[in-house]
Amino acid sequence: MPKTNRTKTAADIAAQAAARNTDSAPANPAPPSAGRDDAPARKAIDTQALAAAMPANTNKPLEHGEANALDTPVGLSAQPASRLPGASTLSESNASDKVGTAAVDGVNATIGTLDRVRADATGQRLTTNQGVPIADNQNSLKAGARGPVLLEDFILREKITHFDHERIPERIVHARGSGAHGFFECYAPLTQYTKAAPFKEAGKITPTFVRFSTVAGERGSKDTARDVRGFAVKFYTDEGNWDLVGNNMPVFFIQDAMKFPDLVHAVKPEPHHQMPQAASAHDTFWDFVSLMPESTHMLMWQMSDRAIPRSYRMMQGFGVHTFRMVNEAGESVLVKFHWQPKLGTHSLVWEEAVKISGADPDFHRRDLWEAIEAGEYPEWELGLQIFTEEQAAQFSFDILDATKIVPEELVPVQVVGRLVLNRNPDNFFAETEQVAFCTAHIVPGLDFTNDPLLAGRIHSYVDTQISRLGGPNFHELPINAPIAPVANNQRDGMHRQAIHRGRVAYEPNSLAGGCPFQAGAAQGFASVARRLDAKESSDKVRIKPEKFADHYTQARLFYESQTEVEKAHIGNAFRFELSKVTVPAIRERVVASLMNAAPDLAERIATDLGMTPPAPLPRAIENPATPEVEQSPALSLTARPGDGGIRTRKIAVLVAPGVEGSSIAKLVAALMAEGAVPRLVAARLGRCDATDGSAFDADATMENSPGFLFDALVLPDGADAVAALDADAHTLEFVRDQYWHCKTILALGASQALLAEAQIPMSLPDGSPDPGLILADAKDADQAITDFIATVGMPRHFARENDPPRA
Repeated sequence: MPKTNRTKTAADIAAQAAARNTDSAPANPAPPSAGRDDAPARKAIDTQALAAAMPANTNKPLEHGEANALDTPVGLSAQPASRLPGASTLSESNASDKVGTAAVDGVNATIGTLDRVRADATGQRLTTNQGVPIADNQNSLKAGARGPVLLEDFILREKITHFDHERIPERIVHARGSGAHGFFECYAPLTQYTKAAPFKEAGKITPTFVRFSTVAGERGSKDTARDVRGFAVKFYTDEGNWDLVGNNMPVFFIQDAMKFPDLVHAVKPEPHHQMPQAASAHDTFWDFVSLMPESTHMLMWQMSDRAIPRSYRMMQGFGVHTFRMVNEAGESVLVKFHWQPKLGTHSLVWEEAVKISGADPDFHRRDLWEAIEAGEYPEWELGLQIFTEEQAAQFSFDILDATKIVPEELVPVQVVGRLVLNRNPDNFFAETEQVAFCTAHIVPGLDFTNDPLLAGRIHSYVDTQISRLGGPNFHELPINAPIAPVANNQRDGMHRQAIHRGRVAYEPNSLAGGCPFQAGAAQGFASVARRLDAKESSDKVRIKPEKFADHYTQARLFYESQTEVEKAHIGNAFRFELSKVTVPAIRERVVASLMNAAPDLAERIATDLGMTPPAPLPRAIENPATPEVEQSPALSLTARPGDGGIRTRKIAVLVAPGVEGSSIAKLVAALMAEGAVPRLVAARLGRCDATDGSAFDADATMENSPGFLFDALVLPDGADAVAALDADAHTLEFVRDQYWHCKTILALGASQALLAEAQIPMSLPDGSPDPGLILADAKDADQAITDFIATVGMPRHFARENDPPRA
């Protein structure tokens, strides 16, 4: 503040002297003249005026009584005469290269784009974490060339100490994951249902981060385990972060969060020997679920091909629970969330999944990364099932039960927007590992229901991040920070990043003009006051609603909605899993439970396990309500084949010296034009000369890229090439894997002999031609290539399957 030569009064001098103290003040406010040329006095004067502007908390009467519950007022606030009352220190104007300048009014600089924390070392010299340039990064400091290492070597100590602490606790579940950035685009406003920011207008773009995961396995486990897949979406909305934390299956094993620790303990490796890893095929899991008949519906999904997806990009996602949408008028509807992949739903077969887990444990992670790097951005559409409480009350099942779906025949799915993933993380740990998803993170326009499993998740997800990420400030990690303004009175804690300006950390207050003040019901988040009120009692009880007792109707619905191939795969999965169980009584109990849901399936499993089919287990309810729907085609993977294209499909093209070149060149060009990823696979990397004088450079080998890693196979023409391939045992294994995994094979010219060598049947078990085997001479390559592309875009050729497989 500029100095003046005016004459100060005694009152001015006294007020200025008093303003330099922090533990007492005069009885009366300082005269305004005292602050004209004195910053401490001016701060005291402006602070007094600001506090005096709020003589009482006039909102206090509105905090009482149910009549005021739905109309929370905006908090009281007042505007200061200057920036001084809000300052932590009058010295904030003294800038430096470290402290920078003073805080900007109303700005929290810890939020915003990730550019604020990106680090790039291009052209930079090596330094310590304190910025000290490192002269020698090859040798520790020693007392002589052969002497002991010295304790004073702070460079070595810092490097080793940081290395020793680079790992953080992994997630208890969903430890193995992969993520990507993207955006959600709303197709049309949904303001009749919700005031949630992402749905306010057509074309609105909301940044997102998505993490896919397995559930049971540890951080270093395989991608292709038979397991539920996490499908968690963080929406960075302009009204705060919303985390839709779901799975690739719409139901779960349990109905109440009280059983969640039991479930996880049962499915994790058994504690006495820590086996098996990332697998449910063991005693403790099946012991638990066989005593929890509400798991039956989820077991059907878990044993289906949905538990071994071909790609994260080719699986659905679900919010699992029933949520609420709330509009500006405070009216609410119930909602289920569905993610529908644009590429369709496609899965692996079990033997293929097992082999992939050995050859490439990162199969799904690699697939997602490579697709985004190639510009083939994964895309899903968001579908909503919206219904009223009155409709829900009429359903034969309870919408608060996480083991139940709402069949699409009862409530159709409305497509409302799309999710596109278009950027890979810069750093896996900083983004994918440190991202914290919490079901408690919702925004105005959304709300919870009384689902007892959801209630536990609301607590658990926040609680586990505090342990995993080192304290309550995990929201300040860059990947977790919102893009919406953040202002509250939460302070301190481990790893606090924000440097809060001012002395006020409470509400209500007058010293900061009431700021930050409560937003009020019109602008802030407000819980729906009435939730299925007619169904609720006021008693405190530990009990489930009656409809929760129907454990088998929807399990039967799922099974009966599958194709015959899918039913066979479910049976095979149960047989495999239960064959790993070492206690016959547990197997019998599982099969007895399945007798209530799908007797034909149970009898088949019993026969396959050498058991006499047992009597059905007693039911929790003998006469459940009659279901509205007994078959739902939407529950089959075949209901969503995608557009029939072959974009991003990996095609193996076997080559060897002496290959017929022109047909292979045409084929590769045609596949690239369709967006597929052809790979030239040979016995060894390097040059393969063709018969026409051209040459191909093999970029993969049958050793490092086995046949089961590819979506289809091409065998080349050329007598010398075929002879070389025939002499390599890898070739026949490559061909057999492609065939038995029901994939399309194109054999050109002389290479048809390789099919005979591999003992590939030329017809299906019923004697009909196999549409997945395309045989052609090289001169007819153009038509063969066209047919091949069309056939690769079709579902797999499951008609080849026989149980057991044909010799």
